[in-house]
Amino acid sequence: MVEHKNGKTALITGASSGIGRELTRLFAKDGYNLVLVGRDQDSLDQLASNFHNQYGTQTTILNKDLADPKAPEEIYSETSQQGLQIDVLVNDAGFGEYGLFATETDLQKELSIVQVNAVALMHLTKLYLKDMVSRNDGKILMLGSEVSVAPNPMMAVYGATKAFIKSFSEAIRNELKGTNVTVTVLMPGATNTNFFKVAGATEAKGADPNKTASPADVAKAGYEALMSGQDHVVAGWMNKARVAMSHILPDPMVAASVRKDMMPKEQADQQQKQATAIALAVGVVAVLGGLWVLSCNRSLLPVSAYDQARYRYKAHKASQSASNAVDSVVDSVKGAYHNAKSTVEEALA
Repeated sequence: MVEHKNGKTALITGASSGIGRELTRLFAKDGYNLVLVGRDQDSLDQLASNFHNQYGTQTTILNKDLADPKAPEEIYSETSQQGLQIDVLVNDAGFGEYGLFATETDLQKELSIVQVNAVALMHLTKLYLKDMVSRNDGKILMLGSEVSVAPNPMMAVYGATKAFIKSFSEAIRNELKGTNVTVTVLMPGATNTNFFKVAGATEAKGADPNKTASPADVAKAGYEALMSGQDHVVAGWMNKARVAMSHILPDPMVAASVRKDMMPKEQADQQQKQATAIALAVGVVAVLGGLWVLSCNRSLLPVSAYDQARYRYKAHKASQSASNAVDSVVDSVKGAYHNAKSTVEEALA
């Protein structure tokens, strides 16, 4: 056992899995005592045991469901009664619901999403922030998302809660200027956790495990940003590019782009095939046009009768290939045209 304590305590919600668990590990490694909040008592007990054996970490477990409006007050009351000073608050807990808002998603689940992702986060922040300000010391880490700055079709309520987190955090960070209390927002993209399973979105294109980030890497980026007092950090260079584009492009175009990542993988693959077919058809037509010009326009190049005959032969062969290619993709082209037309009309509406 390597025992290294700094005398400080971090309270972490959503600590039993995913990014929260990896953040918990980083705090334990750096000598923090822990207050872990969650519903999975067994997982939290196992984490506490592991960290105590590895680092000598002292851990308090609070088995609470943040979907219960009373939970934040109960958490604050219990830590106060135990004399625990919370030096770092990590609002990591959150979940989503996949589907069309109007016809497919469950209202009660969405109300719980708002309660956990936004209301409980705000409530806990209110309770612990006042103590941090009175001590003039403390740190808060909020789990935002890449969609904190982008509309999120197929997860509309989840995306809206993440937008709330970003706006709320930036506002109170401004209010805290002149103090030693900082607020940092961690904004990851799709991460390889059980998030998509809980949301019922495992078939979405963006849920592909081979294309999602490691929770350990995301947690490391957030932890380092928190410790350095940054206002926010976007985990992953590709996500940085997407967030930057979200600030530039009109919201309808951003929403259409996010929708593509949220559509079922089979549907996304079909659209990719259509795009490939279009590119093939355009390429073949370009080759055909070039050969036709060479074979028919004698003023362009001084060519012999033999060369002219050879170019005509190649043009004829290209014409046959183009005809076959175009015939094979015409349906895909038509479908892609109508999809593109609809997208443009929607973006311009």
